[in-house]
Amino acid sequence: MKIVVLDGYTENPGDLSWEGLEKLGDLTVYDRTPVADPSLVARRIGAAEIVVTNKTPVSRETIDACPQIRLIAVMATGYNIVDGAYAAAKGIPVVNIPSYGTQVVSQYAVGLLLEICAHYGHHDRTVREGRWESCPDWCYWDYPMIELSGKTAGIIGLGRIGQATARILGAMGMNVIASDARESDAGRQVAKYVSQEELFSRADVIFLHCPLLPETEGLIRRETIAGMKDGVILINNSRGQLVREADLAEALNSRKVYAAALDVVSEEPIRPDNPLLKARNCIITPHISWAAREARQRIMEMTEENIRAFLAGNPVHVVNL
Repeated sequence: MKIVVLDGYTENPGDLSWEGLEKLGDLTVYDRTPVADPSLVARRIGAAEIVVTNKTPVSRETIDACPQIRLIAVMATGYNIVDGAYAAAKGIPVVNIPSYGTQVVSQYAVGLLLEICAHYGHHDRTVREGRWESCPDWCYWDYPMIELSGKTAGIIGLGRIGQATARILGAMGMNVIASDARESDAGRQVAKYVSQEELFSRADVIFLHCPLLPETEGLIRRETIAGMKDGVILINNSRGQLVREADLAEALNSRKVYAAALDVVSEEPIRPDNPLLKARNCIITPHISWAAREARQRIMEMTEENIRAFLAGNPVHVVNL
């Protein structure tokens, strides 16, 4: 069985081992597969029966060019980079990693909020630049210092990650409300369900933990921002396309939105003309909520399990059949 990994570097820049996949077949790993030439993806797949990808697209054209493909394994939770419907029509299962990063992604979301509340990195830089030693007072701060206890956090999407975030926020003394198309008893234990409109109007901080669907694309836009509290804080480490970036930049610059912290943008890597790059009080990190070594190790192990289950004739975590 031939296995090809199209873009292994972000999953494993050298601190993990491919040994588990090597035991399952004849393995070839590419650090990156540039997508400017779509035919390169098909050439690199070659005669491989199992294709492993993180963010390299596997299109209808690639599937047609590689009729020997039997399984497409995505090393992530999101799988929109694969034409899953066409793969299904060809009898090719697409499998993903559904729950590797619940704790670390929620940890990162709260970390983004804490950075907004105190701007730790900024103040560390000013100290190292000599500002504290020359300060006429015994301390200084360049941004409002924000206490979270007693404030209201609104979570849009109360699945596994949303619930983990809610537990952290609750422990910090915040009132947690949530909006989700599917309510659950587990969700009710950590948050109060409200309508999306009520959440927008009440929340001091809004977290986006929902999937990218037709009904959630552009969820944060001029019209919904208008229904939010003045000075609201927005945290998004889910999907960049949930936000209309020009509208958010406008709201940040007008101070309708006090601050935003984003680990995702609509086009990645970020384009130099993204309006959020010049917006006031906007923190942007390069899609790394998932990247703790522990989480990446789980991705590696679950990918091995996905392939092993397929080879045994009992595929798991199939998202397209």
